[in-house]
Amino acid sequence: MADPVLQSQTTNRLHHHQTQPLKEIAIDYTPQACSHCPNSNTITLTFDHRGGSRWRTTTRFRYGTFSSLIQCPKGNTNGLNFNLYLSSLEGDKSQDEIDFEFLGKDRTIVQTNYFTGGNGNQEQIHQLGFDASDGFHEYVIKWSCDVIEWLIDGKVVRREEKKEGKGFPQKPMFLYSSIWDASCIDNGRWAGKYDGSDAPYVCLYKDIHVPTSTAVE
Repeated sequence: MADPVLQSQTTNRLHHHQTQPLKEIAIDYTPQACSHCPNSNTITLTFDHRGGSRWRTTTRFRYGTFSSLIQCPKGNTNGLNFNLYLSSLEGDKSQDEIDFEFLGKDRTIVQTNYFTGGNGNQEQIHQLGFDASDGFHEYVIKWSCDVIEWLIDGKVVRREEKKEGKGFPQKPMFLYSSIWDASCIDNGRWAGKYDGSDAPYVCLYKDIHVPTSTAVE
C-alpha cells in the first residue's frame, strides 16, 4: 500500500504545476506602451521616447509553473533589459524573486537569478544558441517549496534545490515582465549603453500560462 503522506505530497506537487492561460493583467506604468489581447493570449511591450512599461498578474501565486513564448526586440538593443520574472513586490527591498533577464548588449544569452528576502547575487549566464529576437522561444519557471527550475524550449538550463540553513523564495509572488533602460547598472557593463537608433523596440509575449490553483488573495 502506498504511503498516504507521500502520495498526498506528490498529488499536491502535480496540482501546483497545472496551468491555465493568463486572462487579466495590471499595467504598472506607461499603459500606452503595453497592449494585451486576452483572446489571443498575447502581450506587447514597447520601449521608445515614452520609456518602457511593465505588466504583472493581478494576483500573487505561491508556487507553480509560469511560462511564456517570448520574442525579444530587434535592432540595436544596447542598454535595454527585457525579462520574465516572479517577485513578491517590485520595488520592495525585502522581496523574493525568480528571474529570466535578457541583456540588450547580447541577445544570444539570458541571465537567471533568484532573491530571498532581498538578497540575490545568484546570477548565472546561459548561452541560448540563438538570437532571442529571431523568433519565439518558450521560457518556463517551475517553483516549489524546495526546488526552482528554469527551462528554455523544454530543456532545464538551471535547477536550484533548497539547502539547509539557506534562504529560499517562499513569499507569494506576481508574474511580471518589463522593458526598461538599464544603462545605469554597473555603468553600462551589464546590459550596455542605450543607443536608441532602432526605436521603437517591441518585445512580444504569447501563450502565457500561470498556475491554476496556487493564487493567493
